Amino acid sequence: MQAESSFNVLGQPLVPCSFDPLTGFFRDGCCKTNEEDAGSHLVCAVLTNDFLQFSLRRGNDLITPRAEYQFPGLVAGDQWCLCLNRWIEALEANCAPMIKLESTNAKALEKISLETLLQYAAIAEI
Repeated sequence: MQAESSFNVLGQPLVPCSFDPLTGFFRDGCCKTNEEDAGSHLVCAVLTNDFLQFSLRRGNDLITPRAEYQFPGLVAGDQWCLCLNRWIEALEANCAPMIKLESTNAKALEKISLETLLQYAAIAEI
């Protein structure tokens, strides 16, 4: 199936989130989705230890490497395409990580306002 929406929340072409570690539902570095993506991996987050521990408590271990899935395990500072609902849960639990607006899929706007996303915008390094 083809990916839906190649635009970010700013209405511009979607910029890759991360190639190292390789992220995205399609493992193409981008937060793209389609109807097969039950988790809606739309939010490009800059991970924190607080969020990683929160996700672990919620049953999604993003820390432990899983060689059988070519998953290296994630650490604070990694950028990763998060499931939309998990980011919303983290927001409600006051541990939502900052996000890269240019790499967050426009489909996220169906559940999160741009105003909220702007409050969590990671500042690009110069």
